[in-house]
Amino acid sequence: MLMLGIIAAQAQRRRRAPNTNDTISSNYVPSELFSPQFYMEKGNEFHSANGAPGPKYWQNRVDYILNAAIDTAAKTLTATEKIHYTNNSPDALQFLWLQLDQNTYKKDARSNFATPFAPAANQHTDGYNIESVAINHGDVIQKVDFIINDTRMQVRLSKPIAPNGGGIDLIIHYKYTIPGNFGGRNDFFDTKNGKIYEIAQWFPRMCVYDDSRGWDTLPFLGAGEFYLEYGEIDYSVTVPSDMIVAGSGELLNPAEVLTTKQIARLAEARNSDKTIMIRDAAEVTDPGSRPKHNGTLTWHFKMLNTRDVAFGASKAYMWDAAKVNLPGGKKSLAMSVYPVESAGNNAWGRATEYLKKSIEYFSAKWFVYPYPVAVNEAGIAGGMEYPGIVFDGIGDKGGELYWVTAHEIGHNWFPMIVGSDERRFGWMDEGFNTFIDIYAADEFNRGEYAPKRDGEYAPGKGNPADEIVPIIADPKAPTIMTAADAVSEKYRHPLLYFKPAFGLVLLREQILGKDRFDYAFKNYIHNWAYKHPQPDDFFRSMDNGGGEDLAWFWKGWFYNNYSLDLVLIDAKYVNNDPKQGIRVTVANKEAMAMPFSVEVKLKDGTKRRMQLPVETWQQDKAITFIVPTTTEAESVTVDPDAALPDVNRKNNTMGVK
Repeated sequence: MLMLGIIAAQAQRRRRAPNTNDTISSNYVPSELFSPQFYMEKGNEFHSANGAPGPKYWQNRVDYILNAAIDTAAKTLTATEKIHYTNNSPDALQFLWLQLDQNTYKKDARSNFATPFAPAANQHTDGYNIESVAINHGDVIQKVDFIINDTRMQVRLSKPIAPNGGGIDLIIHYKYTIPGNFGGRNDFFDTKNGKIYEIAQWFPRMCVYDDSRGWDTLPFLGAGEFYLEYGEIDYSVTVPSDMIVAGSGELLNPAEVLTTKQIARLAEARNSDKTIMIRDAAEVTDPGSRPKHNGTLTWHFKMLNTRDVAFGASKAYMWDAAKVNLPGGKKSLAMSVYPVESAGNNAWGRATEYLKKSIEYFSAKWFVYPYPVAVNEAGIAGGMEYPGIVFDGIGDKGGELYWVTAHEIGHNWFPMIVGSDERRFGWMDEGFNTFIDIYAADEFNRGEYAPKRDGEYAPGKGNPADEIVPIIADPKAPTIMTAADAVSEKYRHPLLYFKPAFGLVLLREQILGKDRFDYAFKNYIHNWAYKHPQPDDFFRSMDNGGGEDLAWFWKGWFYNNYSLDLVLIDAKYVNNDPKQGIRVTVANKEAMAMPFSVEVKLKDGTKRRMQLPVETWQQDKAITFIVPTTTEAESVTVDPDAALPDVNRKNNTMGVK
């Protein structure tokens, strides 16, 4: 295929289509799409105009020490939490806000009236029982006033925390009833060999105080997820001795909670690309697979530079692991825990392979996985992510298990590493993560489960450019920039996952090209790793790193649901002579614009293409240009690869007159 670019000779021949701009019925207004001043605010000392953190960027830090115990008879979790909060802001803080996600299960929780994720009738708990909140002054423990409002707690201080590095130490004693199988992300349920507990959002977590809004205190309603500060989390979990605990971070006391055989197998797995069984099906019911046969054991974990931790616990777990190869000779450990019902090479027997390969791909392509361990846990949460651990479907198999594993562990890049505000801007984690999934699926085992083109719930195997059209064309559909909790379930996946992901595909493959996109996107990730970017930081990063003013794209794709309809109006030989080329007229009938290609199919079987930039549409609703030919042609097609989200492909091809 002969590829033709737009060279000077052809540019001189481009001209406004005769009378077409005045006569064509079109919703396209060039001056609106390409209007200047997209950014309402200038860059500043905290968020630079180039999309990077500014020279005076700051964020606060939270370190936690947690000691928890699960009572499997009463189904309760009881804990003591020690928080060291560092105020790096320029403001003195008179009070603190914390998130209390367990309160979403209460009968009077706001979430019961806001989202379809609310528990069913009579499936509630009493939420957190906060027994006390105190300040640790070192030589004295002083109780402090606090109020609870839905899923938030305000701690009112008698003396403000000093700015620019001041700190405070809190001690919180609390407990809560663990929800049953209605918990979603914090639950327990039965398997053949015992209950599995999935424990997440299990401790009061500090709200973010940032330079955009001060305290970010949006309530937890279920759909909108998290916005959290970074720090070190040291946590211990006491459970019956016959249980295995798989958690975020590194296990610090393996000799106390594992058998000698399991420790040796883990050592083997750390150097093995092949999955090694740590606890097989036969050992699940063998008391010898635990170092202690009665009472309790305490599992001690630590995770550095993290926003959160979660864990699973069960006596029913099978357990396997394998080495993860990271760039620069670094290593991590991938492991999976699952009941015997999920075993088998067509199911969870390959879960660690899926986890390992996903981490290796994302690390090589975008940013190196920073944690010593990654866990894939089988349960009923059905696909949920936390730093270093994912909760995936207990019944998932084959491609379904691969896709959900890759997607959930991919969240360790967005938002566990790039710490965006999921509760306000769900697309900045779900959309970005769905985007990187696409290429991971293409890569895995030479495309064993490819293509993955619509995140975790693909509606079909059709062209994604066509699948996105009904979403954009739906007058009731919200925009990508809608708050996560304000998006109804009907539009949640299309608007938070699919549309932003496909938008990045368009940027990478049609607008910037792979090299410029990848360079800009990786810079964005590295600049904002373990920090808090806002949407404009991403937009500015891509503009600057890619070397383009993409305001027209952010405006049309993210802030609006603008449609695209490129129409081939005319295609005829210049002066009726094939040797003089084909004069082509293309119109844009809808509000969006895109760069596009035109392909001419010649009668001798060859094809010729011309690529036209988005600037084609800066002034005109319709344009005419000449595709050089030396022989007769059969047809002309606009967007021959069907790569653009064109609402009507029937008007994209015609024979040459």
